Amino acid sequence: MMIPVFLGVSFVIFTLMYFTPGDPAQLLLGDDASEQSIHMLRQELGLDEPFLTQYAKYVKGIVFEGNLGTSYTTQRPVTEEILLRFPNTMLLAVLSVTVSVVIGITAGIIAATKQYSIFDNLATGISLAGVSMPNFWQGLMSIILFSIILKWLPASGFSGPKYWILPAMTIGTSSAAKIMRMTRSSMLEVIRQDYIRTARAKGQIERVVILKHALKNALIPVITVVGISFGALLGGAVLTESIFAIPGIGKLMVDSIAMRNFPMVQGGVLFIAVVFSFVNLGVDILYAFVDPRIKSQYVSNKKNKKRRKVELAYGEK
Repeated sequence: MMIPVFLGVSFVIFTLMYFTPGDPAQLLLGDDASEQSIHMLRQELGLDEPFLTQYAKYVKGIVFEGNLGTSYTTQRPVTEEILLRFPNTMLLAVLSVTVSVVIGITAGIIAATKQYSIFDNLATGISLAGVSMPNFWQGLMSIILFSIILKWLPASGFSGPKYWILPAMTIGTSSAAKIMRMTRSSMLEVIRQDYIRTARAKGQIERVVILKHALKNALIPVITVVGISFGALLGGAVLTESIFAIPGIGKLMVDSIAMRNFPMVQGGVLFIAVVFSFVNLGVDILYAFVDPRIKSQYVSNKKNKKRRKVELAYGEK
């Protein structure tokens, strides 16, 4: 299913960029450029060709040459520009997801095991505030508080551990709120099951019951939320990277849109779609390791296929 997804994404983003107001040739040459110069540059970039011709050439270059195009501004391959900034986005995504998982799952477990307590109400209220709070506002407030007033952390850049804290916390706390709510609701369903009462009746200590029996069976929806968040972050936290001036994919996309750098925007979105698809594939595979029922289903299907092959072989003999 990845192939039609990639084709659909490429067609949609190519169509949107084609009909976006603004002439890339005009922006590259400036307002003082002559009409002849603009016309020649449009011919050189292939912007004067019909829509379907341009799209066919674009898809052909991707499929047969692995070429996402050339950046209008830097004249370098789009793939090279993206891969140059991807490590920063990858690091930001890993740090942010780590923060969100640690805070979200821990708070969700405690809120579920102590339902309707003060901590449950407090955690639920904070999670609702975290989900409702825009990342760009939280990032700006963090810069004002920790960089300008307290002068504890740098306001921009991404060249060391001190520079990682504010952007990772800005994104991580927002994702932690979603993970906390999902963990709480999923744990509340699981801890009321019969096998949890059976584990307690056997004399298992509460920590083992919660972490080994309840949490493991409640992780499926949580893993889905974490996977979606991680995939979105690998695509580039656009606003956060722009606010903190992080040289990642998100900031590259914003700058490219402002410059009408069509190949860079199209290549960036397609790259995000590829990354997101593989993250979802990884999440689906991870289900089998977390939930034994899913793993046994795959094993039983495999055995049934082998059995049918053997029956067919004996039938032919």
